[in-house]
Amino acid sequence: MANDIVIRAKGLGKKYIIGQQAERERYVALRDVLARGAWNAWRKTADMARGRAIITGDTVEEFWALKDVSFEVKRGEVLGIIGRNGAGKSTLLKILSRITEPSEGRVAIKGRMASLLEVGTGFHPELTGRENIYLNGAILGMTRAEIKRKFDEIVAFAQLEKFLDTPVKRYSSGMYVRLAFAVAAHLEPEILVVDEVLAVGDVEFQKRCLGKMQDIATGQGRTVLFVSHNMGAIQSLCGSAIVLEQGRKAFQGNAEKAVGFYLREANLNAEVQDSGNWLRTGTGEARILSVRLEDDSGSPQTQFRMGEPLIIVVKVHFPTEIQNPTFGVNIITDTGIMVSECRSSHYQLRVGGTIGTVEYRVRIESVTLYPRTYIVGPWVSDSANLSDFDLVRNAATFLVTSSRNFLSGAHVDAVHGVSFIPTSWKISKLGDMVSSG
Repeated sequence: MANDIVIRAKGLGKKYIIGQQAERERYVALRDVLARGAWNAWRKTADMARGRAIITGDTVEEFWALKDVSFEVKRGEVLGIIGRNGAGKSTLLKILSRITEPSEGRVAIKGRMASLLEVGTGFHPELTGRENIYLNGAILGMTRAEIKRKFDEIVAFAQLEKFLDTPVKRYSSGMYVRLAFAVAAHLEPEILVVDEVLAVGDVEFQKRCLGKMQDIATGQGRTVLFVSHNMGAIQSLCGSAIVLEQGRKAFQGNAEKAVGFYLREANLNAEVQDSGNWLRTGTGEARILSVRLEDDSGSPQTQFRMGEPLIIVVKVHFPTEIQNPTFGVNIITDTGIMVSECRSSHYQLRVGGTIGTVEYRVRIESVTLYPRTYIVGPWVSDSANLSDFDLVRNAATFLVTSSRNFLSGAHVDAVHGVSFIPTSWKISKLGDMVSSG
């Protein structure tokens, strides 16, 4: 129903004028320097007279950070916004938060909005944490009585009791974001807007933030707009999502489908070649060329359900002959936690003298990792595993999603740890068996 729409954006666009410095010749005549200076002075004077921003540079050009973006958000909906860096996500949120005006289009917002876009937004560095809680609350339109009623909850969530009367200019970035999120989430906004700023916090705090946003949306019926590069968090928290590409809306729909679209389109390909962006270490006696992810049928895939097989195919080149190298793959969470180190030496595999290009395949029979994004780090070492010939820390990325065969009846966002371990349970009360499974 129309009354349930709390955000309606139509044809939003944001244009910036950027200056470009012309490439300088090695030798420039004085008359050219004077002519260029006179031209720039005339252009800046004309811009000032017309009320335009003064742009530094020899030439100027238009850049559309956002172009023709339209969507609607219903009350109680959790909308994810995903895309590469520079896709326009933060620009969109700044327009919705009324920090900046759109160059074209319009947006209608119904209800009070709280935004957490940058660490310490709205904080005064000279004021203490206590004073900034009241300041932020006033900025969000809350009365002093409302802030006072929520004060203890805010402090408990931020876990900054010891530093409450310390000026926030002495806070670390993590302390800043803990206090800022606690204020924004507890002062009862009808719409909460959260950018990737949560990545500043530690893992435990991120889990509490995600749980709080889930409670805000499902338990209190308020609306959340959430920007993140954590595809697992997007899928578990959001019901729907928008994918932005180069400032335009490329996809809108179910969160799982949006994540799948993003992984296919955003260069998180099933086969990734070395493009010079890999973080690698090693002696150079071997070089990893590519990593390919496959499903059970051998088809390229970057998204796997819990319980499904996952095959990792790695190509590596040996410029000179190496005797019995050890091959391996590290699987790491998107927060840097090592999940598993899979190595050929666990199975006493010996390949003898090796030279040229070699392909090795690692098959995981059943993915039991909890839903989130994981990083694949292939490596090759000597037979004694004393030195790495080549180790790539960020070769490929894949997403694990939930399935009906796992986590039945569980809230995925509330699950702790990284891996599901099959167990059997027996619970008895006063000698009488209550349940078993």
